Amino acid sequence: MEHSHAAPGGGPSADVSVRIAWDDDAEAIAGVQVRAWPDLYAGLLPAEVLPTDVEAVGAQWRQVLARPADARHRVLVALERNRVVGFALTSPAVDPDCDPVADGELAEVTLDPAERGKGHGSRLLQAAVDTLAADRFTRAVTWVNVGDDAFRRFLTDAGWAADTAHRELDLDGTGATTVKQVRLHTAIG
Repeated sequence: MEHSHAAPGGGPSADVSVRIAWDDDAEAIAGVQVRAWPDLYAGLLPAEVLPTDVEAVGAQWRQVLARPADARHRVLVALERNRVVGFALTSPAVDPDCDPVADGELAEVTLDPAERGKGHGSRLLQAAVDTLAADRFTRAVTWVNVGDDAFRRFLTDAGWAADTAHRELDLDGTGATTVKQVRLHTAIG
């Protein structure tokens, strides 16, 4: 499932697309993650616990891409020409009040910090929703940090709305570092 978009005026100068990730994308996805997470988790996690070793993170991604836990666990990449500039993860929703057959989850949308504001996020989001619909989910859910107004506004502008679910996520496993999140949802298909 490839989504392409030519530059304004039809010129090929900004060739951008979204596709399902390949094993060979592991290092590039890891690079995006390592560059994006310090910004995404600023004020939530101490810098020293964030991954910095692109090779190690790439090896983990290679395993995920080679052996997905379920056929409906998908990794999508946003490309500018052939360069990975962002990624999104979709899967069956695992919340106790969700139906794993009907409810799909957008687990993550991450863009390279240098590539924000160029439409990659919107293309990734649309491709993720299309992928969830192709996997026969009828509703999509995602969790947003309470303080992440920009990401929440991005989703609500795209037609997502808060449902009544909220949670406190333990980020380091000790209970010392937690983040409050709200769940957003949208009908798909």
